[in-house]
Amino acid sequence: MIQWWQILLLTLYAGFQIMDELHWYSSAGSAVFSGFITGLIMGDMATGLFIGGSMQLTILGVGTFGGASRIDANSGTLIATAFAVSSGMDPEQALAALGVPVAAILVYTDILGRMANTFWGHACDADVEKMNWGAYNVHYWMGAVSWCLSRMIPVFLALAFGQGLVDAITTALNGDLAWLGTGLTVAGGMLPAVGFAILLRYLPVKKHIAYLILGFVIAALLGTAFTSIQTIGGDVATVAGATETAITGGSFKGLSMLTVALIGFALAYIYYQQHQNAAVATVSAGVEGDDDDEL
Repeated sequence: MIQWWQILLLTLYAGFQIMDELHWYSSAGSAVFSGFITGLIMGDMATGLFIGGSMQLTILGVGTFGGASRIDANSGTLIATAFAVSSGMDPEQALAALGVPVAAILVYTDILGRMANTFWGHACDADVEKMNWGAYNVHYWMGAVSWCLSRMIPVFLALAFGQGLVDAITTALNGDLAWLGTGLTVAGGMLPAVGFAILLRYLPVKKHIAYLILGFVIAALLGTAFTSIQTIGGDVATVAGATETAITGGSFKGLSMLTVALIGFALAYIYYQQHQNAAVATVSAGVEGDDDDEL
């Protein structure tokens, strides 16, 4: 059950995160940070970071242009984390069943916030023409209030009155609708891949394929290294106690041939591109020089 003080803190944070996203840019208005703060307040930071990170990857390639509204991933992360912790819901289920739908629904409250802010903006313009600076300050801050309320009201209503609904959903997904719960868990695990796919759709991948391969290989190697820190620590302790035994019996393994081949291909492709560009530049310079001689 979500406590009243948790509802209060999360509601206040919902208003703060949209203002940070619009004005201060301290990264508090991001899905990862939202998961971190919500997990901290709910007492399960690991779940918050998992849902926040997954939501961040899900929207990785989603962008807005001009004044377009977009899904509110931060509030979706907040709601999904709060109910996942309080109801014992699987984080991936919470992401797919709560996080993404809530983020999509809050597009409409974002529109309402923008409409209200337009009203206060026109009021500020009128105050400037009249040089009424006191009223200008009031109308300016009312615009900020409208933005905050566009997040605080739906988050408060969901946290305060949605616990029973979420408990019922969790019970159903773990009972008669277990097949649906399994599907939502799989969908939640796939959402970050969708975010990467959207991002790669907009990036010049063909032009920079070598760097993409290098980045993928390096990330995979670093992931392996970080997951083996405990093993490496044990090996270091063994080295301190019996150097020869540790050296001959260590668990370090060489790189696979596929890893070496991918790195080699990426470096070779970069070398080829650089020299091809240099050759084209040389030919262009030669043609320009011949034209100058003819003149």
